[in-house]
Amino acid sequence: MYDHAVPASLPRPPRQLRAIGFDDAPFTRRPGARVDIAGVVCQGTRFEGLVWGHVRRDGRSATRVLIDLLVGGKYLPQLHLVLLDGIAFGGLNVVDLPALAAALQRPCVALMRRMPDVAGMQAAIRKLPQPERRLALLARAGPIHQRAPFVFQVAGLDASATEDALHRLTDRGHVPEALRLAHLIGSAVKDGESRGRA
Repeated sequence: MYDHAVPASLPRPPRQLRAIGFDDAPFTRRPGARVDIAGVVCQGTRFEGLVWGHVRRDGRSATRVLIDLLVGGKYLPQLHLVLLDGIAFGGLNVVDLPALAAALQRPCVALMRRMPDVAGMQAAIRKLPQPERRLALLARAGPIHQRAPFVFQVAGLDASATEDALHRLTDRGHVPEALRLAHLIGSAVKDGESRGRA
């Protein structure tokens, strides 16, 4: 569906990168439950803005929702990079990473805190409707790169440039600031206070 080439380079220092980080808020385990998604825009590690949307638990709309949150909005023209907390939102609502990068014309990175249990994910997906489509999206996300302290998949940029960008976007620890803030904001909105490991 999306075949346009994604620009494969990022601005070099001293220019700061501007990224958006998407994370899902806490959600109930009920099938089809609404899952809110926070998208936080940061220039470097400085907060600049917020978008908010939602998907359904274990649904199939995550890619389209992320595209709709950015295309036509004020933030997309300013962004250099799109960061996701994992390759799926709301359980197993899997993102089509190459399609997202092509639609937004920005490199897109799915970050994980550790190497994922891919076999476990595949087994869980096979219990859901349209498992083959979901498994295909999982495969399309490409290889998982381990570049300490980061574990990630990327579309639209090579692994070395991605690693450099992640370091530039991280204030402390192992999580870029845009993703850290998205996690804290999402949990605060849903639970009344921020909680969990960002």
